[in-house]
Amino acid sequence: MTSPIKSFPTPHLIEILLIEDDDDDVFLMQRTLETDRILNRIHRVQDGVEGMQFLRREGKFAEAVRPDLILLDLNFPRMDGRQVLRKIKENPDLKLIPVVVLTTSDDERDVIESYGHQANSYVTKPVDLIQFRDVLQTIKDYWFSVVKLPPT
Repeated sequence: MTSPIKSFPTPHLIEILLIEDDDDDVFLMQRTLETDRILNRIHRVQDGVEGMQFLRREGKFAEAVRPDLILLDLNFPRMDGRQVLRKIKENPDLKLIPVVVLTTSDDERDVIESYGHQANSYVTKPVDLIQFRDVLQTIKDYWFSVVKLPPT
């Protein structure tokens, strides 16, 4: 008697849009997200204006991929993350993309406003480097191993 061959799904490359202006945070996020066996590609933009250009595939981002997940800081000089989140969730073509707000702000108003504009998660960046890495690992484990992301 032959046993049936089990077929495992082909790993899906996870496209991550990182909207973050702090180079040190970006470096740590890239190092944490690129480890292990999870296939992902990180696309980084520096602020909300570039983030929306990337998502709308405008200008230098005309060939941009649609991200599976957005990691969004809140504080930028031009268009802040609050405005970006609002624009993403108001746009029928973008609103299904999960957005994780990852910011230094622990202000209750920011938390309420972010969830009010349909953020999928709100995470305050720890100041401590080891704790920050642990938080990123938890985000990675949850969003890439536990949750089923919407199709792109």
